[in-house]
Amino acid sequence: MRRSRCALLAKPVALLAVTFATTIFVAQWLSQFQSSKPLHSAPRRPASAGRRFVLWLHGLGDSGSANEPLEDVFTSPELRSAAWSFPSAPASPVTCYGGSVMPSWFDILELPITVDSRNDEDSVLKAVWNVHAMIDKEVAAGTNPDNIFVSGFSQGGALTLASVLLYPKTLGGGAVFAGWIPFNSSVIERIPPDAKRTPILWSHGTSDRTVFFEAGQAGLASLKRAGLSCEFKAYQGLGHELNKQELSYMESWIKARLQGSS
Repeated sequence: MRRSRCALLAKPVALLAVTFATTIFVAQWLSQFQSSKPLHSAPRRPASAGRRFVLWLHGLGDSGSANEPLEDVFTSPELRSAAWSFPSAPASPVTCYGGSVMPSWFDILELPITVDSRNDEDSVLKAVWNVHAMIDKEVAAGTNPDNIFVSGFSQGGALTLASVLLYPKTLGGGAVFAGWIPFNSSVIERIPPDAKRTPILWSHGTSDRTVFFEAGQAGLASLKRAGLSCEFKAYQGLGHELNKQELSYMESWIKARLQGSS
């Protein structure tokens, strides 16, 4: 059963649909904005003393540079003055695509992601350590952890969730789009006490057939059982993609949680 599902999704057309959903969205949105800021790969430092940092983690097969235009979607002064970072995942073999090498934060054993999907926890934890190193670097530069937000789509959303849940300090928040919990209950039991205070925003389309909506709901239940606070937003009819409403809500959600000083 698992082999047949994965084989169907391994077709090139399906892979392109999953891989570039975010990139297509960004291209459409970018045409609506005229930004004088150059694109960048390194975080841009805000001028004020109260520094803010937003880390965006892309989906499977995508790249950080392709997602940089997302920054221009957010128009509030609080987010325009923040430092943004769009790292790219390393090229790695992905089991569900027959070991094909592509940008991937961690290995994915099967698609679509369902409530019962298996996870490669070792590769997930290695990816988490890398994200923690990015966060630690920003904290060392003087940013208050309360002003650090991690966000991501699909595989990047799953990594966002894993990273904020296992970080030893309370962060400003984690925004998950079409993600899932990429490890089992034994890892959830190891969540540090301070991490349990990190607010989580989880957005998921009810028509998502790549990361099933039911998988998102099951993840929410697991977080609640572990004593975490998570705001779950269901978007009726939305597939495996981002939309304007999700990002607009993310903007207001982050603004409400920003601290005034570092």
